[in-house]
Amino acid sequence: MSDRSITTTVTVFASPSSWIESAALDQCYQVAALPGMRHVAGMPDLHPGKGAPIGAAMTSSVLYPFLVGSDIGCGIAVFPLRLKRAVPEKLAARFPDLDIPLDPDDGDPAWAVLDGGIPAGHTESLGTVGRGNHFVELARVGTIFDAGHAERLGLAAGDLVLIVHSGSRGLGERILRTHTEVHGAGPAADPAAYLAAHDDAVRWGSLNRRLMAARVAHALGAPYAPPIVDECHNLVEIRDGEFLHRKGAAPGDGRDVLVAGTRGTPSFLVAGHAGAEAGFSVAHGAGRKMSRADALRRGRAKHTVEELRRTPVGSLVVCGDRQLLFEEAPTAYKRIEQVIGDLVEHGLATRVASTVPLVTYKTADVEPRRRRGRR
Repeated sequence: MSDRSITTTVTVFASPSSWIESAALDQCYQVAALPGMRHVAGMPDLHPGKGAPIGAAMTSSVLYPFLVGSDIGCGIAVFPLRLKRAVPEKLAARFPDLDIPLDPDDGDPAWAVLDGGIPAGHTESLGTVGRGNHFVELARVGTIFDAGHAERLGLAAGDLVLIVHSGSRGLGERILRTHTEVHGAGPAADPAAYLAAHDDAVRWGSLNRRLMAARVAHALGAPYAPPIVDECHNLVEIRDGEFLHRKGAAPGDGRDVLVAGTRGTPSFLVAGHAGAEAGFSVAHGAGRKMSRADALRRGRAKHTVEELRRTPVGSLVVCGDRQLLFEEAPTAYKRIEQVIGDLVEHGLATRVASTVPLVTYKTADVEPRRRRGRR
């Protein structure tokens, strides 16, 4: 659907049966009214954000840092994992505590993935996953939709992968705050300076995903392997002389992208081939359909904590934060199958393979440790 009654065009790539909130559409048109804005493309996972829509690619002659947001460099990477046996209960207990940062001086074997210096010299929170919708997931490759493409990536049905979703862990927030304290939601006064800091955060986020994958692989007794997919979905790029802002939208112009479902549903690896009308982008995940407050309220009325630790697909959830368990429940999200169907129907992507969760790590499960400590 589009509206050409204003100079800027707005297109949302969703079918009539898709769950798209009116508040998200309102935000698309509010962004479209910004000076210099050319086009707003909404993905099928579109939902309202803080001042700007999430699941959108926005093209402008002006650079607006707030359209990228505070978690610059957030993205999803997929790492092959070789294990002889994958028993979820045993592996869940072996996950490292990804709330504890790596110390650059501690000699942890995960540091072997570091090639060069740490971007921006930002050593805080390295090797940690963060909160919100971030996660590290051990998954099994399910259905192969494109055998040739999957083979080129080294994937076959039944293979194990680590999926890591995280961002710049405070670095991006610092960059945005430096801008907003002076300019608010206005444009960048010095685009080159913002982009230099932004690029550091993007590189930092990618390094952090690799560090976490190495930490988990070593803890599970598997060798670390480089990612076969690593795409950022909060960033800005210069394209054809204009600024293409992505907030919860992954580069989809000839890229492979893991579109995340929930901890209780499959995710989908897709081959993106989106053009200019879609902002050269594809969806990054299922997209929320409930606010965190609604998910918490409804979840507590419907589920117990123990019910949420075992998902509908039989996987386990490692999460010591009870509130986060409810806020990130699968029912708080849109149907991933609908999102993927919309991408395919609109010619933005094709399916390559699905992945099915075995263990989803959100934050360290501290309760068993407390019990052990009392003994």
